[in-house]
Amino acid sequence: MKKLLALLMGVSLILAMTACGSKTDKSADAANEAPPANAQQVTLKATNFQYDQAEYHVKKGEPVTITLDNEQGVHGAAIKDFNVNLDNSKKTMTFTPDKAGSFPIVCSVMCGSGHANMKATLVVE
Repeated sequence: MKKLLALLMGVSLILAMTACGSKTDKSADAANEAPPANAQQVTLKATNFQYDQAEYHVKKGEPVTITLDNEQGVHGAAIKDFNVNLDNSKKTMTFTPDKAGSFPIVCSVMCGSGHANMKATLVVE
């Protein structure tokens, strides 16, 4: 009886491990990948109610690694057209801009009385 119970437990354990290990979360793998070595680097330095630059310039079709650096206060950065949304929990993201133009960067974290004026522009050339 003990041998049968041990055998059933062993088979159950193997099935459970196989079922759990067979699915992969590709989005989690992509989030943990290192950015391409040739990625353009953009750092948004945020202080109370402004970014350090009015415009950030990048090239269309080339990877961009964008990083949010909160130097004063707690802020975010969102670029809607490229599905970028940075905050204290996600400070860096890599994306490839596929269209040229000027795209607003706005603070995505309610940061106080000057929140609505905290804007910059991503210029994709």
